[in-house]
Amino acid sequence: MERLAELAQIGWKIRNEHFSPEIVFSYPNKTTAVSVTGAKCQLACAHCGGHYLKHMKTLNEVANMETQPASLLVSGGCTTDGKVPIAEYLQALTALKQDRKYNLHVGLVDECDIPSLVPIADKVSFDFVGADETIQNVLGLSRTVEDYIHCYGKLRRYLPVVPHICIGLDGGRIVGEYRAIRELKKLGASAITFIIFTPTRGTKLAACQPPRLEEVLEVLVAARLVFPDIPLTLGCMRPGGDYRRELDVLAVAVGMNGIVNPAEEAVSRAGENGLAIQRREECCVL
Repeated sequence: MERLAELAQIGWKIRNEHFSPEIVFSYPNKTTAVSVTGAKCQLACAHCGGHYLKHMKTLNEVANMETQPASLLVSGGCTTDGKVPIAEYLQALTALKQDRKYNLHVGLVDECDIPSLVPIADKVSFDFVGADETIQNVLGLSRTVEDYIHCYGKLRRYLPVVPHICIGLDGGRIVGEYRAIRELKKLGASAITFIIFTPTRGTKLAACQPPRLEEVLEVLVAARLVFPDIPLTLGCMRPGGDYRRELDVLAVAVGMNGIVNPAEEAVSRAGENGLAIQRREECCVL
């Protein structure tokens, strides 16, 4: 507990030096998650196994929704080289676009496809992995951190990109998170979203534990020290139950700028800390 208090003090001090006293709580009820590949994924990563695709809408289902969403989180299963083949569905996505916003999850997209995404992408979310062993052992890719660096750099030339770092992606272990932060400092970032490894039933890593809360806060404070003046957000993917309640309260205490679907205890803590609450109804990067 002493170390947690120390981390909170460090993060809170830096936050207050660079930001006004407010916090963004996102409740993405007006954003619908779409998988362009349906439930299919050629990778079947150890932490996901295609599980999360099953809960997304297909493009046809969105087109036929009675109440149309304000925005779409467009994702899908990956090919064997780690990209989400969004470029193959540009015609359908363009037809659905109208005046709604798109947040695209593109994976390790081919450079030649990036310009074609510009007309439809309002934001791009890019999962940035900082350890070769995690890329190979968890994601099952014959790729390296250098591939992620190269792809992120190319995306930033054309599109507004929000990098995502999954804390504990390697079965709950902290492996490449600090390198990811260092590389993003070199490459530049206007905001960063953090998500937390969540053991998921039916996956290869189902028996693993999420990272300890102290480890999570160490990473968040390290990011704040490196990026004192950009928004840092705790994203929607994180464990539930007591873990989530404790984490969300600590995220407020450590000075995060935003939380998606925060626990009620975190909302109360924000008020106690004198933070004005901004409520948003869409995906946190939008």
